[in-house]
Amino acid sequence: MTKLHPGRLATLLTALVALFLLMPLIAVVPVSFTSRRYLSLPDGKYSLRHYQALWEDPEWLSSFLTSVQVGVSASLLAVALATAFCIGIWMLRPRFSGLMTGFVLLPMVAPPVVSSLTLYFFLKKLSEWNSLIAYDSLGGVILAHMVMIVPYAVVVVMVSLSQIDRRMDLAAQSMGASVPTRIFGVILPNIRFGLLGAFFLCFLLSWDEIGVTLFVTSVETITLPRRMWMGLRDNVDPSIAALSVLLILVVSLLVIARALLLMRKERAAR
Repeated sequence: MTKLHPGRLATLLTALVALFLLMPLIAVVPVSFTSRRYLSLPDGKYSLRHYQALWEDPEWLSSFLTSVQVGVSASLLAVALATAFCIGIWMLRPRFSGLMTGFVLLPMVAPPVVSSLTLYFFLKKLSEWNSLIAYDSLGGVILAHMVMIVPYAVVVVMVSLSQIDRRMDLAAQSMGASVPTRIFGVILPNIRFGLLGAFFLCFLLSWDEIGVTLFVTSVETITLPRRMWMGLRDNVDPSIAALSVLLILVVSLLVIARALLLMRKERAAR
């Protein structure tokens, strides 16, 4: 089969469009090296003081660790709940499965401010009974993030389950396999990559969540996006630009590594 290769003009236009789209990200790089105490382009003097501040300021490290804790915990819980729900729908095929699925996906389609206000009042009520899962607590933020990312995990897991041949489960059932054996021995091993993808998607969504976090936190539990929002709102801290550059660098390295891995597999396949 003949492969089509883009011409020089198409390649140039693609490069120009990509450069135009990346300009806002590229503009952050020189700002991160400013010697001033506010967001501005360097005036001829370059400094690493803001990168150093990220390392030395315990508040930035604390916010980073909080985001990691919230992201991992909320993602694990979301994937576990989504997996249990999707496997139940897939195996039992209840009469109102469509209605049940639509109910689970409500946080995905509801306006963010509605979800945020609902979770705010819910956690405020829980604060009267306990301090573990409450407003402005680590448990409360994990619960709020989990509610917001569960629908995305449900979608990914359902897509993975749709790729499984139901005859494998029926064969295991006809041979006398129990429900736990069918789930852990047949179904889960065949959707392990879907579960992994759902976890990473949920982690990224939780890591980037700011709207709900602003409603359910105050001063005790501060995630990294909230810390960045506070820096922009209160004192326009240039450390935010330095942190943005580091995040862009990490993402770029992951994309390059993934591209190189795909190229390597393609060459090996030839």
